[in-house]
Amino acid sequence: MIRTAIAVAAATVWLAGNVFAQQPQPAAPPPVDFSEVEIKTTDLGDNVYMLEGRGGNITVAVAKDGIIMVDGEYAALHDKIKAAIATVSNLPIKYLINTHFHGDHTGGNEPFARDGAVVVAEVNVKKRLATGTTNGLTGEKTPPAPQDALPAKTYTGSFKLRLQGRVADLKHAPNAHTDGDTYVWFKTANVLSTGDTFTNGRYPNIDFANGGNIKGMIAATGAYLKLVNDKSRIVPGHGPIADKAGADAIPHYAGHRA
Repeated sequence: MIRTAIAVAAATVWLAGNVFAQQPQPAAPPPVDFSEVEIKTTDLGDNVYMLEGRGGNITVAVAKDGIIMVDGEYAALHDKIKAAIATVSNLPIKYLINTHFHGDHTGGNEPFARDGAVVVAEVNVKKRLATGTTNGLTGEKTPPAPQDALPAKTYTGSFKLRLQGRVADLKHAPNAHTDGDTYVWFKTANVLSTGDTFTNGRYPNIDFANGGNIKGMIAATGAYLKLVNDKSRIVPGHGPIADKAGADAIPHYAGHRA
């Protein structure tokens, strides 16, 4: 009886695999026309802003002597992003923080570094960018990034960036979306930038081939809920601005893990 059940199960899996293989595969998405992208700016208060374009959301925190920027989207959007920032401040971008290594968040590293920004990231981000990566679902390979696109400053655990009147608290979320995730807490502004460890309005993506793990996503979300309050503004990796209630609705990814 058991052998018969195993044989039936094996045949079912084989048949399903062959049926799937015969289905037409979806065409690759068309290339992005960056000339059509517009940058939307949202004022979060206390001289902190969220920028939305094409790619991961950007946080811009203005200090008295410069700007701390979280994520830089794509290189092709560099000029548009700079123009959007110039509408709120003409101060230089002193630091660009990478929340993780994916290209829709780190593509701006090289051009913003040329402008004088110091790129800061958790140490694994630099390793991933320097060696190149493979997509665990598609097998698509991303080649090593140019030297000028690599973070100039790396950290492990936690780190603080300070400008006049502004402190950014960087914290590593181990093995969550990737193995190099950083979330950034601007305490005085009550603004949290999460990168892709939290995406608002969409199912979370876990890059399992590059260190991501559901347990780390749950732990990160739990940390956020302890950190923020009802008046906090949460800048997700993708999607609209969120608050504590929006993050708590997940809740803790427990249902997703089940």
